[in-house]
Amino acid sequence: MKKLDFTKSLMVLAPLAGYTDLPFRRVVKKFGVDLTISEMISSNALVYKSEKTLKMIEKHESEDPYFVQIAGNKAELIRDAVLILNDVDGIDGIDLNCGCPAPKVFNHGSGSNLLGDLKKLEEMLLTIKKYSTKQYFSAKIRIGVDEKIPVEIAKVVAGCGVDLISVHGRTRAGKYKAPVDYDAIRQIVEAVDVPIMANGDIKDYAKAKEVLEFTGAAGVMIGRGAIGKPWIFHQLKNNEEDISEEFKREIILEHYDSVLDYHGDHGAIMFRKLLHSYSKGYKGASEFRDIINKVSDKHILRDTISTFFENTEVQL
Repeated sequence: MKKLDFTKSLMVLAPLAGYTDLPFRRVVKKFGVDLTISEMISSNALVYKSEKTLKMIEKHESEDPYFVQIAGNKAELIRDAVLILNDVDGIDGIDLNCGCPAPKVFNHGSGSNLLGDLKKLEEMLLTIKKYSTKQYFSAKIRIGVDEKIPVEIAKVVAGCGVDLISVHGRTRAGKYKAPVDYDAIRQIVEAVDVPIMANGDIKDYAKAKEVLEFTGAAGVMIGRGAIGKPWIFHQLKNNEEDISEEFKREIILEHYDSVLDYHGDHGAIMFRKLLHSYSKGYKGASEFRDIINKVSDKHILRDTISTFFENTEVQL
């Protein structure tokens, strides 16, 4: 039985290195996210059985369906990574990262580098198609390296038998600052017979609705728009604009507890950067950040979080 229903608009959490770990995915899953995906996994690190990498592919029991995203620059490494994932229960799909613009990934020949060599991209995708025993197979792309060639890329990807394609509407050169080209995403939707997830600068209900209507995509993929406000998925699912401050506080504390549960006491320090995002727009946020940057005791930090989000308000 297929776990993804493409007859309705899907909500997907985008993989974001350093953010969308198991605790964060656990939080957003309760809001009705249809699909969660691991942080980007290096095929090389997976093949060499890196402990950190093996931990990164773990999922919470609520994540169903769940994909693991891999990146790599050699077909044989991709093959070996897929063979390892085949033996891991609970993974429903394998996603190939063809969009990461980070210099260390691009210069390694992975991520968005593949968009500049479509034969190599095809080889990578066909390797996954050949060796994977998982139910789903997908790819996350951008619309080019320096120049926009969205339809050309999408046709190559679709031709490899993927079940869905996530499209970030920028080139590699556009990184995260250039305007998102939703028209390019619409061109892809019209050009290939594969469900498309629209991605890029979708930060609220109104924008998600607008993008879905304009592009005709089968769903939206949200990443950065969920950092600091994971309740965006609750808003989308329930068509609610307003979220109470008490509800937000409960979610932030739940996220904190989940990070500690998964990462141990060190999670308190790891959570600081997330608190920087959560506190944006609140009165006294700057002072709050200064305080938490000096706190490492998990109990004191939890009390500080609870007090701040109980007694402050959003700046208008």
